[in-house]
Amino acid sequence: MVHFNWTQLFLGHDMMAIAIATAAIAGVVMIAMSLSARVALGKNDAAVMPTDKFSLRGIFEVLTEFITNLTTLVVGEHGRHFAPMFAAIFLYIFFNNFFGLIPGMTPATENINTNLAAGLFVFVAYNYYGFKEHGISYIKQFMGPIILLAPLMLVVELISHIVRPFSLAIRLQANMIGDHAVLGIFIDLVPYVVPVAFYLLGLFVCFMQAFVFTMLSMIYISMAISHDH
Repeated sequence: MVHFNWTQLFLGHDMMAIAIATAAIAGVVMIAMSLSARVALGKNDAAVMPTDKFSLRGIFEVLTEFITNLTTLVVGEHGRHFAPMFAAIFLYIFFNNFFGLIPGMTPATENINTNLAAGLFVFVAYNYYGFKEHGISYIKQFMGPIILLAPLMLVVELISHIVRPFSLAIRLQANMIGDHAVLGIFIDLVPYVVPVAFYLLGLFVCFMQAFVFTMLSMIYISMAISHDH
């Protein structure tokens, strides 16, 4: 069965699709600016004190605290300044995954290009911070502890590192395609009540895949800036 997708409305109308995408992005930016302005116009303590009620701000505060604590656990106290980057990666992956649960929407993370772009960003980031932390000595991490095996280890490590963005991309894409396919099958079989359980499962998958992608990013940066090698 072929499922309806909102993008089908714009096939053959590239300019219309671009206009819709631009309007959507502008809307998100305007909402974000509006929320920031409301915080800025409030009392000074309201801008820094955690909210005491359930709200969109409260949700983001919980997610931000979660990512910050996770960064401290994986990278260490000295790596807390990476928390904004990891939070951005997590939220980007999570909300792209989440859009796939909306009827008629396909998550961007089902597209290998989206995932590979995110994987390449992580690849560039952790190597950049590795060289920034160690200088040219960062290359020693690719050579292993035994000098005689350094040429072989260099080749092995280079291949291992080059594969990382592809493994991040393919893992995320495969899981999201699988989740979307299972949800679609059960909606076709039993369109009422039963899909609710699979929507909840899909929400868990959205969170876990964003968590795994972010966790691996943390591990890569932690290894790159580590002085234990």
